[in-house]
Amino acid sequence: MSTKFPMTITGAEKLRLELEDLKKVQRPRIVQAIAEAREHGDLKENAEYSAAREQQSFCEGRIKEIEGKLSNAQIIDVTTIPHTGKVIFGTTVTIINIETEQALTYQIVGDDEAEVKANKISVNSPIARALVGKEEGDVVIVRAPGGDVEYEIDKVEHL
Repeated sequence: MSTKFPMTITGAEKLRLELEDLKKVQRPRIVQAIAEAREHGDLKENAEYSAAREQQSFCEGRIKEIEGKLSNAQIIDVTTIPHTGKVIFGTTVTIINIETEQALTYQIVGDDEAEVKANKISVNSPIARALVGKEEGDVVIVRAPGGDVEYEIDKVEHL
């Protein structure tokens, strides 16, 4: 039995698009580059050939990695889950720092989708672990490197 990893619809779509690009655009381009480099003669001292083979290796590895991730993904569409005010995977949560009254909004996503600049945090991050299972109005303590921070869960949205 393999473990399923949660992933949002957006995250799965992004991986599918990358996979399609790797298979239909990058792979043929690399094969062409290898063919052209082969025509230049001696492969031992052929930098273009070595570079193209390295690109091919990276490309094939990434294809396998994405296919593996998608085959083990449990794709969750949070918009189809009834809103209860509870923080679950895929929800967008607005929290307020009790001390500074600063509001932060994060979407809780899978490890591969996490992108702090886009306010997408991994379900395994300290903030997400503190939030999951809690409800609007709850106060949570996030264990941060600089010390514990208290946040109030202001809003939970299924976007």
